[in-house]
Amino acid sequence: MIRVLAIDDEPLALQQLVAYINKVPYLTLVGQCQSALEAHRILERDTVDAIFCDINMPDLNGMDFVKTLAAPPLVVFTTAYSEYAVEGFKVNAVDYLLKPFGMQDFQRAAQRLKERLSAVPSGQETTSQDDNLFIKTDYRIVKVSIGDIVYVEGMSEYLKIWVTGQAKPLITLLSMKKMEERLPDTFMRIHRSYIINLTKIQEVNKNRVMLQPVVTDGPRESISLPIGDLYKEAFQGYIEGKFLGKKT
Repeated sequence: MIRVLAIDDEPLALQQLVAYINKVPYLTLVGQCQSALEAHRILERDTVDAIFCDINMPDLNGMDFVKTLAAPPLVVFTTAYSEYAVEGFKVNAVDYLLKPFGMQDFQRAAQRLKERLSAVPSGQETTSQDDNLFIKTDYRIVKVSIGDIVYVEGMSEYLKIWVTGQAKPLITLLSMKKMEERLPDTFMRIHRSYIINLTKIQEVNKNRVMLQPVVTDGPRESISLPIGDLYKEAFQGYIEGKFLGKKT
C-alpha cells in the first residue's frame, strides 16, 4: 500500500481528492488537511510515501511547502493554474494535475507514483550492492551503512535501529524476522527483542553481551543486552568458534 496525504485549502476540492484516493486499491489515506502547517504536523507523526498537494494555498503555497522539506515524500501537485506545471517538475514532482481533473487523470498520477515507489519495495528497505540499507523512517528514506548498525531492537510491530554516531534510533515499521532475513551473517539474534552486530561486541559476561557505544563523542557507555535462552546455544557456538586460549 502507498500511504498518501491529501492537501488542499478548498473543502470541496479536498473532498473530491479524498474520494479519488479511496477508489484506488493500492492507495491508503494517512490524513487530509487544508494548509501546509497542518501537513507539517502530520508528516512529523506519520509515515507518508506521497502527497497530493494543491499549489495555491494561503500563508505558504504548495510549491514552497515542498521545498521546505529536507527529504520530501513523492509529490503530485494539483492546481487550477497551468503556468505552475514547469516549476512543479523542477522540484521533481511525479505528476501535475490541472483542476478540474477526473478519475482517469488521477489514476494516471497514482500509477506513476506506484512505478516510482517500485524502486523501494513495501518491505521498508532494500539491500544494495555496496552494503547499504535504505530505511523508511518518519516520512524519509534514509541510507544506512550495514556496518554502522550496532544493534536492532524490536518493539511490537516496529524496530529501533541503533546506528553508530546517532544518539536517537531510526524507527521503522518492520518485523524482526524480516530484518534478520535482510542482514548478513555478521549479525545474530540473541534475544526475541535484539539483533546485534557481532563486530561490535566488547565483552560477554554470563548471560549478557556488552556492545560498543553508539555515540562516541560523549560519555562512552557500553551497551548491555541480555542473551535469551532460545538463542544462547547458537551464540555460545559463535563465541567458541572465535575463542583463543584455554577454556575454563
